[in-house]
Amino acid sequence: MPNEASPSYSSQPQALQRAGSKAMRRLLPFLLLMYVLAFLDRANIGFAQKALQHDTGLSDAAFAFGAGVFFVGYAVFEVPSNLLLHRFGARLWMCRIMVTWGLISAAMALVQSSTSFYTLRFLLGVAEAGFFPGIIYYLTQWFPQAARARAIGVFYFGAPLAFIFGAPLSGLLIDLHGVGGLAGWQWLFLVEGVLASLVGVWAFWYLTDRPEQARWLDADEQRALTMALKVDAGAAAAHGPRSAFAALVDRRVLGYAAIYALIQMSVYGVIFFLPQQVASLAGAAVGLKVGLLAAVPWVCALALTWFVPRRADRTGSYRAWTVSLLVLSGLGIAVSGIAGDMGVALVAMIGLCCAAGGFIAAQPLFWTFPARDLTGVASASGIALINSLGGLGGFLAPLLRAAADRHFASHAAGLELLGLASLAAAALVFIVVPRGIRRPAAFEQPAGGAH
Repeated sequence: MPNEASPSYSSQPQALQRAGSKAMRRLLPFLLLMYVLAFLDRANIGFAQKALQHDTGLSDAAFAFGAGVFFVGYAVFEVPSNLLLHRFGARLWMCRIMVTWGLISAAMALVQSSTSFYTLRFLLGVAEAGFFPGIIYYLTQWFPQAARARAIGVFYFGAPLAFIFGAPLSGLLIDLHGVGGLAGWQWLFLVEGVLASLVGVWAFWYLTDRPEQARWLDADEQRALTMALKVDAGAAAAHGPRSAFAALVDRRVLGYAAIYALIQMSVYGVIFFLPQQVASLAGAAVGLKVGLLAAVPWVCALALTWFVPRRADRTGSYRAWTVSLLVLSGLGIAVSGIAGDMGVALVAMIGLCCAAGGFIAAQPLFWTFPARDLTGVASASGIALINSLGGLGGFLAPLLRAAADRHFASHAAGLELLGLASLAAAALVFIVVPRGIRRPAAFEQPAGGAH
């Protein structure tokens, strides 16, 4: 019988399995809801673009700058926000983040000029800073390495779900133009911003910071899950940075940040302009019809994000899958631009499906790399830095896309540039991520014996 004073990782496999299943059912649906709202409030300006520009006089260049300046505020405050989350816990800090970003997002309904547009977009980034890396860090406090890709993969459903359900919702809100004396884009910001604040208040009462505090786990489940997480943390501490500062200057962390910045260039260079791109392909104005069509690529993303992380967890082939998905994304982005420029709408839509599926499904796999190498406060600061520098990719993407389109007088040029960014990210994964990473023991069936 195992010694209870020093249980092995696999001493209580059934309790560990039960704990993991309960954590999946309890935490992930709520975290998923939070991410759906975050993604909506971050990307809904794509639906508001034409109407907002018409009513406020924003130029295309001003809109691109405002879309991207969100990431400047986001990047600057990422690391401090995540360190505060490490100190105060997720339930309090996530409540603060969601309530403030929801209020600022709702205030976007008051935009009247480029100055107010830039200011509110920057403040929205400041308010939301720490949300995404905070969730990734929070998941490392609940799911061992062997189940982490699946857990992060379920969380990443938020991006495609935000567009599958949020795109028609945003289109419907745009169609409310004139109701109550408000423009459609004002209804869009008001409704989606208030929803985020309400869920933020709910988060304070719903989330649990750590397994040992969870009343919905019994004592054996708490002990088994806590031990599994300690084993992972010990492995990370043995070969990774241990302090917050050491993580910020670690070469692997900076390499991961470069990869993530390139991925985010692909993501936000596409999504900020996706409604207008789909509207052009469909020959229709942005509204409910375009919202439904714009949801199609995200259905494909949802399917790939469901399948690939589970496959990677079973085989341990995170690196190969990540590279393959980023190549698929890069080619899809480029094809969507070229086919769209040639007027071949069906091929362009297939390209968008490949692009969305590739860059969404690749990201939960990507996050297993830094999560494996970092623990404790180093994990909080390192993950925040990676996401922070990735945010700069989101800032540059719309500007570079608009500049390439202008320079080459072609709407395909910017998308081809973004496709190259995704391919460059795939090449960097080969360089930065080591080969032959040890396959972790399966979460459902921990291997026998201590390690």
